[in-house]
Amino acid sequence: MTQSGSCWLIKFKPQENINNITSEFFDEYFDVVAVNYTDDGLEEYVGYKDSHFDKNDLEQAAKQFNITLPPHTTEFLESRNWLKENIIKFAPVNVAEFTIYGIHEKNIPDDGRLNLRIYAATAFGSEHQTTKSCLQAISDYNKLPHPQKINILDVGTGSGILSLAAAKLWQNNCQITAVDIDEEAVSVTRQNTIDNHLQQYISVAVSDGYQSDLVKSNTPYDLILANILARPLISMAPDLYQNLKQGGYCILSGFVEDQEEWVISEHTKLGLKLKQIYKLDNWRAALLEKAE
Repeated sequence: MTQSGSCWLIKFKPQENINNITSEFFDEYFDVVAVNYTDDGLEEYVGYKDSHFDKNDLEQAAKQFNITLPPHTTEFLESRNWLKENIIKFAPVNVAEFTIYGIHEKNIPDDGRLNLRIYAATAFGSEHQTTKSCLQAISDYNKLPHPQKINILDVGTGSGILSLAAAKLWQNNCQITAVDIDEEAVSVTRQNTIDNHLQQYISVAVSDGYQSDLVKSNTPYDLILANILARPLISMAPDLYQNLKQGGYCILSGFVEDQEEWVISEHTKLGLKLKQIYKLDNWRAALLEKAE
């Protein structure tokens, strides 16, 4: 999908709690999906599809997934840059050493944490449980023995939050490769590196997983970050193992409780060792080591 052109916006009626199966369906079906939180704490899901979207296709796909869609509206957006015109406004988020805040904030938080200023077009996980768990895992990794200069790969970088956090934490002592299959995500990440004055530490590129020249030229990695979904994590597990240094670590997320054993086993059978599981609501993240 070319996200700089026109598209369809599908907005779902705010719900008290969207179940995990429906949430997973949204992630898989839409080109980009976002979650707004209303003043009364309800979850409002918003999906974006390209100009070829058909409402009947959405309904049929939901039936195949065995879910009932919440009431929703559709709107065709005639825009040259619809993604940048639909910014999710979120409250500052504090996780471990980090404070994440949006570009709409007039006052920069001053609480002693490392500040990350995020242009969160369509959210890209800015407040998601998996992002929070990954940030906690990055903080925990920092407490473990690690190289003086850390070579990091962020697969499926989204808005670049995890790369920005790593760059803030290690500054001159890291080299970060941040990639995403989506061109707009890469554009947003690149802008966020500039806004946070971290562009000298982070190289950003479009890549289908580990296949780009940039990823291949910087391998092997001391730390691999992959906050995506269960199926892509599993399909790319051999590539992750091959690109991770002996003694290196990876942080995986984007899967739910029912998928935990499936995702972890596909990585441990390759030779990775599970160090810690992070649980936030029904979402999971994991820290694993490629033991020497």
